[in-house]
Amino acid sequence: MKVCSVSYLNSIPFVYGLENSRLDMEISTAIPSHCATQLLNKEVDLALVPVAVIPQLDYSKIISPFCISSDGSVQTVCLFSDRPLEEIETIYLDYHSKTSNALAKILCQKFWDISPKFIDGEQSFEEKIGGRTAGVIIGDRANAYRDSFEYIYDLSEEWKKFTSLPFVFACWVSNTPLEEEKELAFCKALEYGIDNLEMAIDSKSHLFDTKIDKKKYLTEIIDYHLNDDKRKAMQLFFKLMP
Repeated sequence: MKVCSVSYLNSIPFVYGLENSRLDMEISTAIPSHCATQLLNKEVDLALVPVAVIPQLDYSKIISPFCISSDGSVQTVCLFSDRPLEEIETIYLDYHSKTSNALAKILCQKFWDISPKFIDGEQSFEEKIGGRTAGVIIGDRANAYRDSFEYIYDLSEEWKKFTSLPFVFACWVSNTPLEEEKELAFCKALEYGIDNLEMAIDSKSHLFDTKIDKKKYLTEIIDYHLNDDKRKAMQLFFKLMP
């Protein structure tokens, strides 16, 4: 079984749990958009993917009660700008992302009531942010820009403000039916990582060079449990997706 996980700090407990399981699988990591591409192209059987890709799959099944989510501010998915929302004319979209870019478009169209031009960002697009040009930056990189711009709009916090719901960024999804025994074993491995989060942090956090308070971020900001409110939020997100 080929499995791809997100190569970000927030996936630490998942990777730790999988690596300490006895599952017969090949584990790789990639930025979120590449995880999605691999699942779409059937290069892997199962992946931690941005939820925006789920409607694009011929077959998809969310196979675990765990996800990457936040209930309010997430700190690492933001729109950075020199100007307030009403003065923004152009927004660069982060090439690492699919879900966050879709969320930015939803917020612009449905809640902020602005109509900027969207440009797909390429490597080093962050250097082009300035004036009336804003940009979505996600993941561990986002923290590096917190002191660089006057206006920072946390997209998860903005979603919560308008919908009163949490936001789900990524889920574990399979693109083909799995044997029940394998599915249960996979979920158990993820659960082991979540239940031993501090061990996972001690084991792997040194691999991520970021100024974020890693323990606080993973225990207080990121929420890993896919509950009913989050499923409701996902359905609303799919309905509003451009």
